[in-house]
Amino acid sequence: MDAKQIIAEGKAILGIELGSTRIKAVLIDRDNHPIAQGSHTWENQLVDGLWTYSDEAIWFGLKDCYADLRKEVKDKYDIEIENLAAIGISAMMHGYLPFNRQGKMLVPFRTWRNTNTGEAAKKLSKLFVYNIPLRWSISHLYQAILNGEKHIKDISFITTLAGYIHWQLTSQKVIGIGDASGMIPVDPETKQYRMDMVEKFDQLIAPQQFGWKLLDIMPKVLVAGNDAGHLTVEGAKLLDPSGHLKSGIPLCPPEGDAGTGMAATNAVKQRTGNVSAGTSSFSMIVLEKELSKPYEAIDMVTTPDGSLVGMVHCNNCTSEINAWIGLFKEYQEMLGVPIDLSAIYEKLFKKALEGDADCGGLMAFNYVSGEPVTGFSEGRPLFMRSATDKFNLANFMRAQLYAAIGVLKIGNDILFKEEQVKVDRITGHGGYFKTTGVGQRMLAAAMGSSISVMKTAGEGGAWGIALLASYLVNKQANQSLADFLDSQVFAGDTGTEIAPTKDEVEGFNRYIEQYKRTLPVEEAAVNYKK
Repeated sequence: MDAKQIIAEGKAILGIELGSTRIKAVLIDRDNHPIAQGSHTWENQLVDGLWTYSDEAIWFGLKDCYADLRKEVKDKYDIEIENLAAIGISAMMHGYLPFNRQGKMLVPFRTWRNTNTGEAAKKLSKLFVYNIPLRWSISHLYQAILNGEKHIKDISFITTLAGYIHWQLTSQKVIGIGDASGMIPVDPETKQYRMDMVEKFDQLIAPQQFGWKLLDIMPKVLVAGNDAGHLTVEGAKLLDPSGHLKSGIPLCPPEGDAGTGMAATNAVKQRTGNVSAGTSSFSMIVLEKELSKPYEAIDMVTTPDGSLVGMVHCNNCTSEINAWIGLFKEYQEMLGVPIDLSAIYEKLFKKALEGDADCGGLMAFNYVSGEPVTGFSEGRPLFMRSATDKFNLANFMRAQLYAAIGVLKIGNDILFKEEQVKVDRITGHGGYFKTTGVGQRMLAAAMGSSISVMKTAGEGGAWGIALLASYLVNKQANQSLADFLDSQVFAGDTGTEIAPTKDEVEGFNRYIEQYKRTLPVEEAAVNYKK
């Protein structure tokens, strides 16, 4: 059956992911292959000291992304999207979206990027004897309580961005377990919120008498494959104001971008892992057991089907590289050289392969914003060198590429060296890997492990949530998510693998030791007030 017929018969599946810089929609066929895409570019805003996306921006972006998908379908297949087999919604994880009883958003969306929750995260980590990151929803909620914010007493519901979109499309206040694990820890056995921590939190805030308990205001937890509701008439109009899209379409549980990254890289089994590297970066290693103790650098989350995952999340990744590429682009424009931005990226990334394994002593920090793993609530992008370092273009670009994954290495060294976690396969995806073989080789040196990149890596989280929607409607009886991905999506494809050389691993290790010794320079830059 060709793509046009699949769309005409309402058998295509739609995945939409609201990422940090782009909202992307992917339409897939019954064999899980992309057949159309749409996108919308957006940026977060710093408002009253907090990173946010306005409610208007959220809905305009979602509608514009879907309209772009409609246009591609119309252009390629001369047909309108009237019906779909299933829909999945994903978005950047964590953050804070509180609503009152009437469904009104009480404060602007507070994103994962905010680092103002240090006091709350520290107190909750101590109370729960569990690492509670700054960006988790429970940290934002408790920090708002500590700050005495007036909206707290009016809260009827809190959720994540994916949970919010899903709720508006279906009227269902539910959330996928992977995204839920970024609100408050979940129990991989019960597949629900950790009740011991819920009870501790309720006891902690009881004196304030807000009139609600935590479970009263949290979304219901679902695992991959669970029924998460259907597109309502109002939801269809929200997504497609043109009126072509019909209601009644089933939706899978809404997931965070970490969960969709695991699905898109076939990394939901124990002893597999993936690294997503774009505006931010994170690694997800599916664990065989609990870690021996809590680590501030390791977030404990889950796969979309509820397996325990050790996550290292870094607020910064490619933004500083993009800024430098922009500078080179400006130089070309000044010279009157024709501009091909993709070519600039490819040439400069490949140039980095000519650099010394330790970047010739050059050092860079890509901290556009704070970086909790290394203890920074604010950031200052820096590049530094001494007079005796090997300062050339290759080493400069290699230092920028290393900086993008430096914090990721620091966190993963805890898993692999201190906890002796075993992993059979790590897959990379995201913009960092777009130039073939470059980011992949850098990450292999950082992790000291082979890294695979699949041909589908560029499809990203929108494809990942489309796969979870496909699992909802196409899974066989009692088929696990891992088996579905193995047999019906990837069919044995493990991608192209690159193993690091001994010199590359040793070079990155020298770089990262120098990186750690140089952290006081970054601290001084942050503390300096203009």
